[in-house]
Amino acid sequence: MKLSEVKQILPTLENVEFQLENGAFVPEHFHVTEVGMINKNFIDCGGVIRSEKVVNFQLWNADDFEHRLKPNKLLNIIKLSEDKLGIEDFDIEVEYQSETIGKYDLEFNGKTFILKNKTTACLAQDACGIPPEKEKKNLIELGINQNNSCTPNSGCC
Repeated sequence: MKLSEVKQILPTLENVEFQLENGAFVPEHFHVTEVGMINKNFIDCGGVIRSEKVVNFQLWNADDFEHRLKPNKLLNIIKLSEDKLGIEDFDIEVEYQSETIGKYDLEFNGKTFILKNKTTACLAQDACGIPPEKEKKNLIELGINQNNSCTPNSGCC
């Protein structure tokens, strides 16, 4: 989800809610402690130089159980970060603490922002010797060769 999408959604909400993919909700007294842009420059295992940019939200829980971040407040934080840091319209990555700091992609289900689990991947599988994934087909898609098939009650099988 891009930053522009979040900015469009926030004015339509009464409350800002985040939910993990496993169904657990981020406690409603969370804070957004950081909004920033992360530039990642790296070389993959195949020697290709790559660059990624994401907008980063960091969520944090404190012991102030009466705290509630309203949509307009988050929208103001985003606008301030755009003005002061020059943040652009990139995909959002959310950092949230569980056992360790987790990084999540962001989606919206019509009511709640969903923290989608991220996974690692090899960007240069051909250089690592990883075979390409075979195309999966349903048996029905294979078609029937009329010269090489039996019909019911034909006695061939």
